[in-house]
Amino acid sequence: MILRCALVDDEPLALSLLESYVRKTDSLELCGSYSSAIQAMKSLPEHPVDLLFLDIQMPELNGLEFSRMVSDNTRIFFTTAFEQYAIDGYRVNALDYLLKPISYNDFIEAVNKALQWFELRKKAETPDSVQTSLPTDSNHIYVKSDYKIVQIELDKILYIEGLKDYIKIYTEDNPRPILSLTSMKTMEEKLPSNRFIRVHRSYIVQKQKIKIIDKGRIVFGKEYIPVSDSYKQELQNYVNEHII
Repeated sequence: MILRCALVDDEPLALSLLESYVRKTDSLELCGSYSSAIQAMKSLPEHPVDLLFLDIQMPELNGLEFSRMVSDNTRIFFTTAFEQYAIDGYRVNALDYLLKPISYNDFIEAVNKALQWFELRKKAETPDSVQTSLPTDSNHIYVKSDYKIVQIELDKILYIEGLKDYIKIYTEDNPRPILSLTSMKTMEEKLPSNRFIRVHRSYIVQKQKIKIIDKGRIVFGKEYIPVSDSYKQELQNYVNEHII
């Protein structure tokens, strides 16, 4: 598989380094190299790519802002000198971030991660592979995350958030969500309905983990999960069964 890629960085040396990395990587085809997000914004709609290496700190339009304008079909790796941007990367559904100075080994790991992501997406488009990607029993599920198959105990799941073609699984014992390439529909079908409830197009929650409902939203620490009108009655029925 060969991925079309583009680079955006306002630092000439950083841009030149990434260009050299791409040229010696057989699985990549360089389709654009831009010194600003403004340049990329004008070109990418007519010359779309699979993968975008995007600097965060740039004048006029920074990488985080520009990432929200990029096609859903393009996956993003942020390149940054500041580790704190990792959280923001997950918020805009980036595959990951590369910390400067970027070594070729780190670059290749990112490329391999992207290749795996596109291979998984291709498999996910085949119905049979979707149905077998999340084997379950009564106590746990298995999900594909990064390069691994991860076992998750059902008891530990707080809620699941769907964004685009990814899901994020939030658990009690992990400060960062587990990302997996699957759909909310598949996840909802695999989870036991007596334990989990869909409350929104983008959220599934574990019933027994619902401790606080505030103004129609489910509270998990500092996070407020919205409840949409189409799912509100089912949640209300569950609460009514247990209310005193």
